Amino acid sequence: MSPETRRFHAVLRGYAERNDGAIALWGDTLKMDYTSLFAEVEYRRERLRDEGVKVVALALDNGVEAMLWDLAVLFEGLTCLTLPPFFSPAQRAHCLQQSHAERVLAEPHLEAELLASGYRQSGEFWCRTFEGRPSMPSATAKLTFTSGTTGAPKGVCLSADSLLRVARELYQASHVTDPRHHLALLPIAILLENLGCYAALYAGATLSLPSQKSLGIQGASAVDAAQLLGCLAARQPHSLILVPQLLLMLVIAAEQKAFSPLGLRFAAVGGARVSKALLQRAHHLGMPVYEGYGLSECASVVCLNRPEANRPGSVGRPLPHVEIRLAEDGEVLIKGSTLLGYLGQPGQPEQWWPSGDLGAFDEDGFLYLKGRKKHQFVTSYGRNVNPDWVEAELTQGGVIAQAFVYGEALPQNHALLWPHRADCSDAQLAAAVAEANSSLPDYAQVHRWTRLAEPFTAANGLLTANGRPRRDAIVARYQTQLAPALNEETSS
Repeated sequence: MSPETRRFHAVLRGYAERNDGAIALWGDTLKMDYTSLFAEVEYRRERLRDEGVKVVALALDNGVEAMLWDLAVLFEGLTCLTLPPFFSPAQRAHCLQQSHAERVLAEPHLEAELLASGYRQSGEFWCRTFEGRPSMPSATAKLTFTSGTTGAPKGVCLSADSLLRVARELYQASHVTDPRHHLALLPIAILLENLGCYAALYAGATLSLPSQKSLGIQGASAVDAAQLLGCLAARQPHSLILVPQLLLMLVIAAEQKAFSPLGLRFAAVGGARVSKALLQRAHHLGMPVYEGYGLSECASVVCLNRPEANRPGSVGRPLPHVEIRLAEDGEVLIKGSTLLGYLGQPGQPEQWWPSGDLGAFDEDGFLYLKGRKKHQFVTSYGRNVNPDWVEAELTQGGVIAQAFVYGEALPQNHALLWPHRADCSDAQLAAAVAEANSSLPDYAQVHRWTRLAEPFTAANGLLTANGRPRRDAIVARYQTQLAPALNEETSS
């Protein structure tokens, strides 16, 4: 075992030997204490040892079994490939083929898919033999695929020490609030939630792992709000990891007295830009929300606000295990806990990892993000605008569900908008745009907008599998609306 793996294993063994009945894992119905958790993980390590393989893929919904197998693969020193439920069948097949995953643990509904990919079932494992070995660094403990802007995901190879150092820092960051019950809202196949689960186990807390189905979450973005709120009310967690859209849902519910945030002690939010206005609404309601920042190539979290050092609008200060500096053009460069490499791409990664994000530090060392470097456009007046920034302001008011902002070489920025509700009027959309514009400088404001006839989705090719806009595809689809024309009618 690596040093960090030995440390984590010893912590769990200590909780098991204490044998005080503390609940470690809580699935849809099953509850398991730390003594049973440790014994079950060790049993699964033996099962994996008998299989004699290197790469194990997990295509499981959140639950006790998923966590036990994840820990067993980690402690056995194998490579764990995690497959998010929102990946398409083609993406899952690509990941399995590229990684040479010899064993798969999967949900029953994936049977036909696995058979088509050449796997056969033997007990709980799906088995396949591959010729040769994939081009993967030998110390790879976790293989996480990021869908990025293309249909073929890219495999990020991470070491156990990098992963567990981040998990330990997350535990330390939330320790002052002493959260004793963490509920995983996001799929644990997502690296951020996976490490949040490790952090909860580091703390000896209860880790709630209700299935995505029982939470009312389907795919990357469909959520049954009533079902989700019901689960939160029943379980009363102390800590959560949220993406901005889930935070907005909870804030609206709290404002309508449909959700009580009083039991929450620590809620980390990340994955996309969060508007300062939404954070202020959350804090006004008493929600202990702390924005952070990270990327898969740096083992997830690299910056985080925390109770004793919180500056809304920033993504916090760098965690102790990383260094961050800015390039001449403002790009965020990160050193520490970076990837071992990409699957199938030989060569060592750069010591200072170029994040692709633009940022700035304040005088106290808090990092503020300015959007994606590659998304930046230049207006016809020569002003640089990052659309991520503007889109975040547009979508965090509760009226606009999706926004796409474009202004390359144009005198006026144009937005494509899809409302949260079908009965939303154009007047309400206009008011939401005006509200967002009030906090933006004139060169970044939305001057024109078009109401979309349908939302951006992965099915129509306008979103990636994990919900990010495919910008080139959107521009190509809506070039008539976005192109400057003197006689073009506008909704604004």
